[in-house]
Amino acid sequence: MRISRSGRPLLLGTLALCAVLAGGATRVVQDQCGPFTDVTPAFCPYILELYYLGVTAGTSATTFSPDDPLTRGQGAVFVAKGLNQALARSSHRAALAQWWTTTPHDDLGLGVTTVGDFPAFAASDGQDIWVTNEGSGTISRVRASDGKLVETWTGADTAYGILVAMGRVFVGSAKQSGALYMIDPSQPPGPVTTIVPNVGDLPGGLAFDGSRLWVANFSPNTGSVAIVTPAATPPWSVINVTTGFLNPSGMVFDGSNIWVTDVGHASIDRLDSAGGILQQVTLGGWPTQPVFDGANIWVPNYADSKVSVVRAATGEIVATLVGNGVSFPWTAAFDGQRVLVTNKAGSSVSLWNAADLTPLGSFSTSQEPLGACSDGVNFWIVLQASDQLVRF
Repeated sequence: MRISRSGRPLLLGTLALCAVLAGGATRVVQDQCGPFTDVTPAFCPYILELYYLGVTAGTSATTFSPDDPLTRGQGAVFVAKGLNQALARSSHRAALAQWWTTTPHDDLGLGVTTVGDFPAFAASDGQDIWVTNEGSGTISRVRASDGKLVETWTGADTAYGILVAMGRVFVGSAKQSGALYMIDPSQPPGPVTTIVPNVGDLPGGLAFDGSRLWVANFSPNTGSVAIVTPAATPPWSVINVTTGFLNPSGMVFDGSNIWVTDVGHASIDRLDSAGGILQQVTLGGWPTQPVFDGANIWVPNYADSKVSVVRAATGEIVATLVGNGVSFPWTAAFDGQRVLVTNKAGSSVSLWNAADLTPLGSFSTSQEPLGACSDGVNFWIVLQASDQLVRF
């Protein structure tokens, strides 16, 4: 299918969409439209905006060729590049004028916070970073603005998986008959509250669907998905669903459904509201801790050293990503523009542009990384061997 570059409704819609995504244009139209000599005043503001943003370069140094046909592929490139610019302009980084994207310097002691013993995973509440420390049974609260360790909560035996929801912090205990803990950040630090004494065996991935908590219980013998209903006082009620699951690992909510990775099935499964499997998408070996970017679910496949990108709306595998430094990937995180994956082998992280899956390179972390999250400006990466949280 080919479409004229001027006048015809589909392209006008495409140009208008890109202009809206880019923020519009109010420049004064001269006799010559920027470098282009063949663009009319009516189209000039929109075309110049796309040109200055790098969405289009025209057909030559001085021509845009507005009446030439446009393929669907070219139109897709226009929209994708416009979307990338919209994401950049609407990010927290843009609001704070922090346009740079840094290389980690934890090897120099920069951007490093020492937390508890044997840290595992991290989650952001938008202001602070919360880190589970499996070895010490504690949770560290780290101020994102400067990386200062401000609080330590205790009593969370083998603290592992973590979730921020409903103004609270929830933590799973990585042991047989593991508990589910809760922290109220508005209260002074102290012992955590046990809201479910036994949520399942080896609880790891946690998710929230706007009403209930979901927990992936990894146990090789009694793998299950737990659905926890909040209550005014503990213990909260829990239903464990075992049918169809082998080794549930990580969880995400896409706004409609809960998805859970299952190591035993090498899959990610879409669940209904009762925990039944609606769709099973076969991936690579040992799918672990996924992240949802608003359109796609990014799943690290640890055993196969690849990352699967799954369209949440359909369950289609959009891409299988290899290279770009991926080596035994464990955790995926999203900062609003980029997806980061931690690589347990090679001591590095790998980055992609979420909108078009473009690889952005891999970067050394000096030590083996495990968990990761983003506060919308920086990524935060757990270095388990040195008991550190590092800013990226």
